Amino acid sequence: MPETTPPAPAFRTPEAGRRFAAAYARVLARWPAATEEIDVRSEYGTARVLACGPADAPPLVLSHGGGATSAVWFANAAALASAHRVYAIDRIGEPGHGARGDRPIRDEDDLLDWLEATFAGLGLDRADLCGHSYGAEIALAFALRAPHLVRRLALLDPTRCFTGFSPRYLLRALPTLLRPTPRRVRALTAWESGGTPVDEDWLELYVSGATDLPRPKIIPIRRPDAALLSASAVPTLVVAAERSRAHEARAVVAGARRLMPHAGTAVLPDVSHHGIPTERPEALNRLLLEFFAPEDPEDLT
Repeated sequence: MPETTPPAPAFRTPEAGRRFAAAYARVLARWPAATEEIDVRSEYGTARVLACGPADAPPLVLSHGGGATSAVWFANAAALASAHRVYAIDRIGEPGHGARGDRPIRDEDDLLDWLEATFAGLGLDRADLCGHSYGAEIALAFALRAPHLVRRLALLDPTRCFTGFSPRYLLRALPTLLRPTPRRVRALTAWESGGTPVDEDWLELYVSGATDLPRPKIIPIRRPDAALLSASAVPTLVVAAERSRAHEARAVVAGARRLMPHAGTAVLPDVSHHGIPTERPEALNRLLLEFFAPEDPEDLT
């Protein structure tokens, strides 16, 4: 088991660090009581991993959306851990409890190298993988590069995998991306959620991560090659959020069906792009448990 030591992200002020830590702790308190916090070291730094579920259960790795932190899976962790050993990873360089190392993550190849090193550090020879938004971009790129490590792949309202961002969303998001403030982050989240209440504990964590840390360098993920998508043998499920304003759910599904004919698709009703893990999570949890269910004894090894 990797050793656990508290990393120290570089917050703007000591008070900002305390605010983020308190918000993170409130969301983490909603995870299963037996959740472990594990630090996995590599040359890129220290990745904080939230782990729960039976140690001998099939492993499931969760890749959060941009800036959302691994804690965002609080509404899914208990259900998924009923059948899996769940590992939710804070990406190095983004808000969370990870810490940069001697080697910076400069590009997509470095990012995928880091994720592969984290799999190795957790002792995962093969695992199910689920990503949301930007985390889905990373998950898909990883499955295409290292299919031997991914048993099954679920992509939750994936951005830039099968269709582009909505111009309206980009226009709304631009001020927040250029100069994030608590008011701007909250306003964008409220607009994208379409009036559906956003969990306040998680929203405080998201706002703090966006405003209390220096703006992270977002590593761009290349649009997947159509030939690689078509040839992929990794069983894949693409789940679109019906009320997503980041892009059109119908375009996501149509693109997935065209580019990955073997992939299954689903549209979750009455959920937004930002809120797909947390808004009405019961439907999503049922969908993921059904998709990731082992089919034969070999899938348990």
